[in-house]
Order: sequence, then C-alpha cells, then structure tokens
Amino acid sequence: MSTQPDAPYFLGGPYRELTVLDAPEVPTVVNVAKDYPMDRMAEIFDSTFTALFPALGEQGIQPVGPAFALHTRMPTDTVDFEVGIPVDRPLPRATSSGDGLTLSPSRLPAGRIAIISHLGSYDGLGEAWGRFMQAVEDSGNQPALPFWEIYVSEPSPEADPSTMRTDLVTLLAVRDDA
Repeated sequence: MSTQPDAPYFLGGPYRELTVLDAPEVPTVVNVAKDYPMDRMAEIFDSTFTALFPALGEQGIQPVGPAFALHTRMPTDTVDFEVGIPVDRPLPRATSSGDGLTLSPSRLPAGRIAIISHLGSYDGLGEAWGRFMQAVEDSGNQPALPFWEIYVSEPSPEADPSTMRTDLVTLLAVRDDA
C-alpha cells in the first residue's frame, strides 16, 4: 500500500497498488439516476455526455478531469448513482438539457480514500472491485459509501479494451483509533 500527496488524484496514476490518500472535495456536474436498471447503464452514460458538454459550454464551465460514476448505495439489479465530470467551478443551479435530462451541481467528496487502477475491459470491473475491496480491508481500512469509478481512458470503437484504464475509488470509514 502506498500513500500520495493531496494532488488531484483523478489526474494521477495509474495506481498499480492500493493507494490511500486524503482527497479534496471537487465540484462536479452530474446526471442523477435513482433505482436505475443495471443492464441499461450504457444508455445513461451516452445520453449524459451528449447533453453535458454543450451545457457546460453554455455556462462557461470547464471540465478538469475524466468522467466518473459515483454510487450512493450498493448495487442490486438497480443502482443509485451520479454520472458526470469534475469541473473548475460549481454549476450555479440544476439545468435542463434540450433532450430532457437534468444536470445538477454535485461533488466528489473530500476525505480519506482508497484508489487502485483497473487496466482492461469494463467486463473485468466486477472482479476488480472484489479484489480492491478485499485489499482495502486487508490494509486495515473499512470501505464506506460512496464509491466511484473514474473512466481515465475514453471509450471509443477504436480503443483496445486491454489498454483501458478505470480507477476504482472508495471513501474510507473514519477509524476510532485515528
């Protein structure tokens, strides 16, 4: 396990081993999905990013890092999550896009986090999360909600799935002995 300074963790890495660090709060613009079917997640990513970048441009807000999905509860056959991007300043208020989505101001939380990079296709993310959570517990830490994925490699039809990078991040529970 390694530790790194408070630099923007979403611009660092790859994190080849479990890394624990103190993360600053980061403003984001997101599309919030509640009780969303897991088997339709790709649809919400596509619709969100189609609407997101034009809306940011209209507001004069700049992206400062890669896309992410922040989960606010453990998934079942549905998920509660935010799909979005970190930005240079908060969105003043929720705004509706031309295609019916609501984009909202939010944040990546500040606090002690654990992070590791998954190199490979999205198909391997489930197993990668299992290994990551076990490594977090083996390090003497306790994962807490929320947890998130940072999509460092932008997916495209030309992308080689074996070179894709997704950073897995979890907030850590505050320890009583800290």
